[in-house]
Amino acid sequence: MDDNNNRNLFLATALSFVVILVWFILFPPPEAPAPAEPAAVETTMQAPATTASPEATAAADSASAVAAAPRVKVDSAALTGSISLMGARFDDLSLKGYKVTQDPGSDIVRVLTPAGEAGAYYALHGWIPAGLPADAVPGAMTEWQLVKGDTLSPGKPVTLEWQNGQGLTFSREIAVDEKYLFTVTDTVTNTGTTAASLAPYAQVARHGTPADLQNFFVLHEGVVGRTDGKLVEIDYDDVAGLPALEGAQGEKTDAATDGWIGFTDKYWMATLVPPQGQPFSAVTKYIPGADIYQTETRQAVLTVAPGASAAVTQQLFAGAKEWETIRGYQTAGIPGFLDSIDWGWFFFLTKPIFAVLHWLNKLIGNMGLAIIGLTFVLKLIVLPLAYKSYVSMARMKELQPEMEALKERAGDDKAKLQKEIMQLYKEKKVNPAAGCLPILIQIPIFFSLYKVIFVTLELRHAPFFGWLQDLSAPDPSSIFNLFGALPWAAPTPGTLMATIFIGVLPILLGISMWLQQKLNPAPADAAQAAIFAWMPWVFMFMLGSFASGLVVYWITNNVITFVQQYTIMRSHGHKPDIFGNIRAGFKRKAAAPPVKGKK
Repeated sequence: MDDNNNRNLFLATALSFVVILVWFILFPPPEAPAPAEPAAVETTMQAPATTASPEATAAADSASAVAAAPRVKVDSAALTGSISLMGARFDDLSLKGYKVTQDPGSDIVRVLTPAGEAGAYYALHGWIPAGLPADAVPGAMTEWQLVKGDTLSPGKPVTLEWQNGQGLTFSREIAVDEKYLFTVTDTVTNTGTTAASLAPYAQVARHGTPADLQNFFVLHEGVVGRTDGKLVEIDYDDVAGLPALEGAQGEKTDAATDGWIGFTDKYWMATLVPPQGQPFSAVTKYIPGADIYQTETRQAVLTVAPGASAAVTQQLFAGAKEWETIRGYQTAGIPGFLDSIDWGWFFFLTKPIFAVLHWLNKLIGNMGLAIIGLTFVLKLIVLPLAYKSYVSMARMKELQPEMEALKERAGDDKAKLQKEIMQLYKEKKVNPAAGCLPILIQIPIFFSLYKVIFVTLELRHAPFFGWLQDLSAPDPSSIFNLFGALPWAAPTPGTLMATIFIGVLPILLGISMWLQQKLNPAPADAAQAAIFAWMPWVFMFMLGSFASGLVVYWITNNVITFVQQYTIMRSHGHKPDIFGNIRAGFKRKAAAPPVKGKK
């Protein structure tokens, strides 16, 4: 490889190194979250008698009353928990299919939590009176009666009822599907002598920020929603900084046709879905005194004539952000619901990359092998461009004799040499910068795959083989204990010790990069040669703390690139002297430096 080709490869590799270094600095592995403080006060929806907008009451609920109220059991293949008849609130839901950790004895993940417990998190549905007394509608502390059904499960809805003693009967049917979507149908029957005006609302309330909040720049956690086709994402800090609204901090957005709103964690979500195709208002609020975050949906006022009834159906998603499940809900009529997964700025890459990865995982049955398969797919897509680049590099090799002749003729005339070299490139139709393209192409792909592995639930606790039981986490093996051979534990992931005492995958990454370098002789320039020599091992330590799934991708990519380059070089009559280049590298390191002033 000539000096110009070496220079191009050096610049491309250096650029890749700088980009990943900046990424590593800006987006370090998230620190372990601090434990949440117990929530001592609950503020819930209480509608005033003189307005059509719900407001959070300044008085505190009685947590003991909520705890003592009767409950309706929830039991499905995906969910377990209960609904409190105090306010008919969804406040106790756990996910049967997901554990907090990979420990066999670990608790299952809890999504919603009752008031009075740490991190209270619940959903309410109700009515706002318009021109009616406040006690004419059921509130957050109204105890409903179970009139039909016993355990809420798919195909077995339950019905609750409450009568206000003023001629209005409120009935609520709650149904749940096989996954995480509840359907709430509220009916108001007017047996009085005067018309009643009221408006349906729904609310998700969260006391304080979640205990496992990661505060990681690359991940959105907080309010997520959609109004008339526009995605809305608001971090908790930004919610607390919203302007004054109805005695709190907040904002109200009117939607004409479609939308939804709620809170998203990294893997879990609670989202309100009003009737689609109808106008509604989406409200985000923060109550500073009680440290409560709220999202609400408010619909138009309904007037129920004497002897008549009115009904409205709303939905609540409370569960895991499974790509296939959420996509199914989107297909069934919740527009843009798949955007509740944080696809990031490179959504045009992350969405199709994950779709292919998901398909491969279902086909193969192993997420690690699916990542390897995805790497082959990505390399196949960029193969024409990569082939053109590698051919250009091989042709640069063919020009080596002519380049040497130009150097001899030009002597010390650098300007003449540069001019004649450029003329040679033009005549031979060779682009010296083409060698940079394969590395540059990898940068957005690398970032997109990083995002996919970090945010998607399907990678959480996804096993590969052997010691690699969570592809979303760093390689747990370590040189520190000789990869498990010594009787002490490996350093905790995310610590400096874990960064230094790396595992098997990072070492394989370094070796694959090193072998890829050895396809060509080391640059003649000593400084370039030294940088190239260190590059694989610097990358090895830098990427050692990344998710093991990402390192599997990078290793596979290096191996494929090695085979591609070797094959193309052989097809152009240049058999890479890999072992010769390795021996030359060791000899160069072993050679003593020349004594200054002597030849």
